Amino acid sequence: MSNVICSCLLGDNTKVRLRLSQLLHSEMEAIYGAVTEEVVDDICEVELQGCRREFFLNNTGIPFSIGMQVIIESDGGYDFGVVYSIGQIARKKLQLKGLDKNGPERTAVVRIADENDNLAIIELKKRQSEIRDVCQSKIKKHELDLKLVDVELRMDQQKLSVYYTSSHRVDFRTLVRDLAGEFKARIQMVQITTREEARRANAFGPCGCLLCCSSWLPKIHANPFSEKSQYSETNGNDNHAFNVTGICNRPKCCLGYSKHEKGCHAQPSPQTPLPPVGSRVNTPEGTAVVENVDAQKKLVYLRYQKSDQTLRIPLEKFNAMFVKK
Repeated sequence: MSNVICSCLLGDNTKVRLRLSQLLHSEMEAIYGAVTEEVVDDICEVELQGCRREFFLNNTGIPFSIGMQVIIESDGGYDFGVVYSIGQIARKKLQLKGLDKNGPERTAVVRIADENDNLAIIELKKRQSEIRDVCQSKIKKHELDLKLVDVELRMDQQKLSVYYTSSHRVDFRTLVRDLAGEFKARIQMVQITTREEARRANAFGPCGCLLCCSSWLPKIHANPFSEKSQYSETNGNDNHAFNVTGICNRPKCCLGYSKHEKGCHAQPSPQTPLPPVGSRVNTPEGTAVVENVDAQKKLVYLRYQKSDQTLRIPLEKFNAMFVKK
């Protein structure tokens, strides 16, 4: 994957994500049923830079709407974000993530962004592009074997987060000292995986849609093939690497949602054995060779040796005709 610059908040892709969230809120009653009790809108989900989403308290006394830009508390300072979900949807997400239990005190939204804040955010974006170039040159200067992915400068400009990927441990202490002297800010080096790099790319996948990990997926799958019984490859299955591999060079996260019911049909059950490719069967039209087997669609392709014609028949019919009981 080439170096990426995250087209973060207020970009076109962000509008797509916010539209998805608006559609979800419009269908709230159909999903969860009628609300029998008043929902307190003191919790909201805010999207931050890098397609990150966190929950904050709304102590402003003003009801939020999706897409509203706000200023939030962040590690002893303040940053900006966009309201992503509110009300019952935000509380449901909080419960699903197990964050509704007693824990550390949740940070709060400071205020709704005003015109001065919007101008400051625009200037911050311009400076981040310059900071990225400086970081890249510093990495080359110190001859560090790491790949710079993204940089995030907090809105108060007191903290700079540098996101990178590397296949091994990197000693970046001299780099941190150099960057701290250059930008007069606290430097945080964050090593991320290629999946997180793809999320920050905020790009489009081979399907033509915005990446699931960037648009709606709440959690990046470590490996959607973990249940090997559901996705194991079979003989004759003509799946290609580009069909299952995302831009992160890892199995696509969306494959974890491809099963229609318990027990994915991509793996035939023991009661429906697959004929080996290349085996011969005798038919009324003559001898045929099993040319291919589509395990997912449960189809067998036969090729007649004399006429060189191909016949496609269902797997169950093939077993009924040629497999001995």
